[in-house]
Amino acid sequence: MNTTVLVRKPFAAVLAAGLLAASLSACSSSGEAKSSDTAKSTSATAAAQPSGAPASGAPSAEQVTAGQPFGTACAAVPKDGAGSFSGMAKDPVATAASNNPLLSTLVTAVKQAGLVDTLNSAKNITVFAPTNDAFAKLPKKDLDAVLADKDKLTKILTYHVVPQRLAPAALAGGHKTLAADDLTVTGAAPDFTVNSAAKVLCGDVQTANATVYIVDTVLMPAS
Repeated sequence: MNTTVLVRKPFAAVLAAGLLAASLSACSSSGEAKSSDTAKSTSATAAAQPSGAPASGAPSAEQVTAGQPFGTACAAVPKDGAGSFSGMAKDPVATAASNNPLLSTLVTAVKQAGLVDTLNSAKNITVFAPTNDAFAKLPKKDLDAVLADKDKLTKILTYHVVPQRLAPAALAGGHKTLAADDLTVTGAAPDFTVNSAAKVLCGDVQTANATVYIVDTVLMPAS
């Protein structure tokens, strides 16, 4: 019997087994390393994503309360010039509104009531500003009658003004207006409704002396 052959065969088997084990160990380690890298990458991505960030392009409540204008009608505000958000922030509210194409009917009403100086000189107010389309909801004869009645027009317009700046976080609730009647805001950022009828279309718009919430309906005082 050739003892050399017998010795070599077991040795070769042991060596092959060792190489196989080493190979399996390396594959396992490589797989674990890749899994670890993937987990770290996923964790990093999750950490970079703000908690509670919305899936769509809609602003979160945190963004709204941070002072960024919000709402569907904000896209219609000019990007540059006096009627833009930055331009309006430099002017008092009646002047700022006159540069916003959404609010030309409101500006006409404010001038008709002689309230331009009153609004421009007021300190820290909130204005619920009806759009042109909001005024267009009123029958023409009713709108013409209101515009011709200065006392009634003044009552309606001052009902849209609250004598303090209201940030979105403080908007919900009841508020006394300059017309001495209360209005009520319900909802939460960025979805607010005034008096169960008027939707805020573009909110938290800043002017030099006011915070403006553009609404889709003219508000009517109870008295």
